[in-house]
Amino acid sequence: MFSLLRKTSGVKKSPQPTTRMIDVAGRPMPLTIRQNARATRMTLRIEPGGRELKMTIPTGLPEREIKAFLDRHQAWLMTKLARFSGESVLEEGGTILIRGIAHRIERTGKLRGLTEMVMVGEDAVLRVSGGPEHLRRRIADFLKKEARKDLEHLVGIHARIVGRKVKSISFKDTRSRWGSCAADGALSFSWRIVMAPPKVIDYLAAHEVAHLREMNHGPDFWALCEELCPATSDARRWLKRNGTMLHAIDFD
Repeated sequence: MFSLLRKTSGVKKSPQPTTRMIDVAGRPMPLTIRQNARATRMTLRIEPGGRELKMTIPTGLPEREIKAFLDRHQAWLMTKLARFSGESVLEEGGTILIRGIAHRIERTGKLRGLTEMVMVGEDAVLRVSGGPEHLRRRIADFLKKEARKDLEHLVGIHARIVGRKVKSISFKDTRSRWGSCAADGALSFSWRIVMAPPKVIDYLAAHEVAHLREMNHGPDFWALCEELCPATSDARRWLKRNGTMLHAIDFD
């Protein structure tokens, strides 16, 4: 994220955000600009998945300063967005991560049938039925089913250890967080986590279950996470390095 300091005087009500399309090395990108009366600098960030940009600016900033800021950071944007190229394409012959293992995508040629993981020699393969226009949706549906199976099992184990009850478990395609725990014991997870290695999936389950006892991120919370999932530190590093890549995969 880049920023540029700028002095402001007084605090005014911030206008509604605006969205525009900008060109980054021939790649059209939606940019949402939010004016903040308390902001003293411009900030620019790439949203998880690399499909959108968001910018915060001081209220009333002249358009020429916005344009100059974006022009100066074209190279930075190009470098950062390059890591997403090719990650968002799902097609036959390509690969999809399932529990950290790359599976080659193979269409069965049949209109009906189950999506299933098989081993062909030493290769992991995901066989998908249906027409090519339904390939991404069928893969997403399969991942959602697998994520539910893994997380419901892991949450049950960790919840019994901490002696807390889980009200419900839901699955969403969230970009801002991998999971959440409500005060009433309702847990929510991003189903994309099933693409990560098993220790990362286990960590996410342990993290949200730990919130049933410690609704914070203090020392006691992290100690409980480590107790439930000894690989907590490694899993957190993996998510920091690779989480954005999982968000970049386009299932639409």
